[in-house]
Amino acid sequence: MNRFDFTPYRRNTVGFDRLFELLENTGRAAQNENYPPFNIERTGENDYLVTVAVAGFKPEEIEITAQQNLLIVTGSKLSDSNDNRDFLHMGIANRNFERRFQLADHIHVTNADLTDGLLLVTLVREVPEALKPRKIEIGVQPTPTVIEHDEGKKKGPKVA
Repeated sequence: MNRFDFTPYRRNTVGFDRLFELLENTGRAAQNENYPPFNIERTGENDYLVTVAVAGFKPEEIEITAQQNLLIVTGSKLSDSNDNRDFLHMGIANRNFERRFQLADHIHVTNADLTDGLLLVTLVREVPEALKPRKIEIGVQPTPTVIEHDEGKKKGPKVA
């Protein structure tokens, strides 16, 4: 069992507790479960593709849930009417599963498709404009914007 010790990094950082917990929990989960197999690809600068091998599952037996920073793919086999089959060899896994993927901030699911026993989930990173890097000019003062406000002229008796 390989376990990486993050203690030296925890001493010198502030606010990264969630990241360290995520790395430690993912390491533990990866050792315990490897079904169903999957691939994660980067298909562009901000585009990703998660491919999960779900041979034998029908679209109605698969549920995809996208939460904040979490993608959950669940497969639940519907019971067959012929449960008393006598297998001589059963090499095709036919069990229920739940696969969790931690997502970075601003990653959203845009599409899901089931083709040839492969579940393809398309993800994209959409960073809001306010969070994108911007160039700051040195020594340039922004010109103030003058907004005229007309409160309306009060009409009343003139004082003489």
